[in-house]
Amino acid sequence: MKLSINIDHVATLRNARGGNVPEPLLAARVAERAGADGIVCHLREDRRHIRDSDVAALRRSVKTKLDLEMAATEEIVSIAFRIKPDLVTLVPERREELTTEGGLDAIRHGKTLARAIRRLHERGIAVSIFIDPVESQIEAAAASGADMIEIHTGEYANASSASSRKRHVAAIRTMARYARGLGLGVNAGHGLDYRNIRAIASIREIQEVSIGHAVIVRAIDVGLENAVREMVRLVRGR
Repeated sequence: MKLSINIDHVATLRNARGGNVPEPLLAARVAERAGADGIVCHLREDRRHIRDSDVAALRRSVKTKLDLEMAATEEIVSIAFRIKPDLVTLVPERREELTTEGGLDAIRHGKTLARAIRRLHERGIAVSIFIDPVESQIEAAAASGADMIEIHTGEYANASSASSRKRHVAAIRTMARYARGLGLGVNAGHGLDYRNIRAIASIREIQEVSIGHAVIVRAIDVGLENAVREMVRLVRGR
């Protein structure tokens, strides 16, 4: 299984005080050096953390894979055309939320998604949709033309009991298998950390996980390079 590191919270810390430090670009370089298979950043409409200049700098620097999380709005799609990330992950976005709270409704927004995906494909950009592990949502994502999905693991991560976590893992595994059967690639992410990653990493149908907050928090204690290396070992079952 591959691991991509989300560096949004490095930008959050920078923006809290203004100025230019810490640098998301430097964090991305450290993460790649430590074994990350990709870098993820979310260019929100309100620019609360990652800025346009960050995305441009990351595109010039990232040697592995740059995954740009974004809403399917005309402004942000146009930026993706110019930046040309390796992958775009379409996500829901509400300005009042602290972080993404659930999967994108691929059924309700099917026409909008299909139009955005078609335009991104015309420019050679692969597209993933961040969705809940629900069969109908997976079918809608496939129908929209997406190359892959990213399964929202938030309910699993927030489960309060072992039995509940077990049920969520079973559901994620089943839906990952279903998505692969439809020809979709399968990634997963949201709320994953050093304690709960093993169960998700054991699901063979999931090709990659995206983790950010937990790694940045761990970096306070052990440094970013060590924090990424520790997560790489867990994700790869070492």
